[in-house]
Amino acid sequence: MKRLVVSCLMIGTAFNVQAQDYWKKNAGKTAKVILTNSGTKEKMADKGMVKFEKMDQPKETDACIFVDPDFKYQKLIGIGGAITDASAETFYKLPKAKQKEILEAYYGKNGLGYTVVRTNMNSCDFSSDSYTYVDENDKALKSFNVAHDEKYKIPMVKEAQKLIGKDFTFYFSPWSPPAWMKSNKSMLKGGRLENTFYQTWADYYIRFIKEYEKRGINVWGLTVQNEPMATQTWESCIYTAQEEGEFLKNNLGPTLWKNGFRDKKVMIWDHNRDLIYQRATTTLGDPETSKYAAGIGYHWYETWNNKTQLFDNLTETQRAFPDKFLAFTEGCKEQFDLSKIYDVKLGELYGRNMLNDFNKGTALWTDWNVLLDETGGPNHVGNFCFAPIIADTKTGEVHYTYEYYYVGHVSKFIRPNAVRIGSSSNRIALTSSTFMNQNGQLVTVIMNDSDNDIDTNLWIEGMAAKLNAPAHSIQTVIL
Repeated sequence: MKRLVVSCLMIGTAFNVQAQDYWKKNAGKTAKVILTNSGTKEKMADKGMVKFEKMDQPKETDACIFVDPDFKYQKLIGIGGAITDASAETFYKLPKAKQKEILEAYYGKNGLGYTVVRTNMNSCDFSSDSYTYVDENDKALKSFNVAHDEKYKIPMVKEAQKLIGKDFTFYFSPWSPPAWMKSNKSMLKGGRLENTFYQTWADYYIRFIKEYEKRGINVWGLTVQNEPMATQTWESCIYTAQEEGEFLKNNLGPTLWKNGFRDKKVMIWDHNRDLIYQRATTTLGDPETSKYAAGIGYHWYETWNNKTQLFDNLTETQRAFPDKFLAFTEGCKEQFDLSKIYDVKLGELYGRNMLNDFNKGTALWTDWNVLLDETGGPNHVGNFCFAPIIADTKTGEVHYTYEYYYVGHVSKFIRPNAVRIGSSSNRIALTSSTFMNQNGQLVTVIMNDSDNDIDTNLWIEGMAAKLNAPAHSIQTVIL
């Protein structure tokens, strides 16, 4: 008799029974295959159905993706990307027809199924200039207003919200407090939040939440600080793990709760995988701090050797804090080059990270800018990057990179509240992850980033479907 393994993040028994019954009814039948193949230039092409046949014990020479629906892990909160100043400014420079196309491409019923939106509180590098929402030295925050965001950012967020509907999941991150609150008297180049302004800065988050919710944008969550260990040429602010914990415990957490925002999901860290375990164990080691944190955010910039990123640090962090969700809050390919926007390696960077992140316990996955212009900006410090969609604001042309399609192989078919299922690959070149949607639909994503086609088997409980994984391809198999 098989064991049923259920993590503390799993949902109820009724769903488990429904999902198991669905699989039993469909075992041995057929599954739909959707393929993106760089060799043939196919993008999310419907490749028809594959049939599951009996296959007891695979041989070592058989390339396989093994899936076991009895093993269930984290529940997916959602997948999406950031609507920054740069994304919104680019968006509103385009013709109306192109604006509608981009919204539909991400949030529409035939699009990628994005449900998550992140944005910046105060300016970030992907803003045209540095700004805050208050006047200089306004400690009482009487001048607080978000008029700056009402021109581009808020309207675009609301357009996305309309298309997403009930699954809309919106959170924000600060890159820096106003300069007058900081030790270096600048929003740029690091510096620290002065102790005397801890409470003023906590109150600032409350004002931001209230102003956005007043405009009909429900705030699901927030991170304490974007990249708290990075002294950047752009907006940045440094916190040690202890300092972040003290601010959360003594100021931000109590202030949120006191203002009726106990439901807002606070995420700590919001930086790279390299220090995630140290930061989590240090910051959340105090129960009085931990009670205010719902999740642990991270980025992927710890190394650009894409085959050796520190995914196991996620596993250790999830084991240490099974009551906190892991959230990928930002990632992009830096060093923008317009001539490379159709390079499949952009997509493979996303596929490799997404699939490994989910296999290590991640519940929320957020890309960086949803849209950038032909320069990889706008950006007020020259930190130009790629995005899944690049729009030429001079010609109105819209370019869909392989990033867009590789993310879509996950986000379009694996829906919020889906549960990750036990799976493994027996070939290094094949990276895979499997989820079960709430209706019991089983979805497996398989990426081959090698130079060789690989015949493989999707093996589930003694049944297998024969698949071909072309070189530099990604496919989604839906049962």
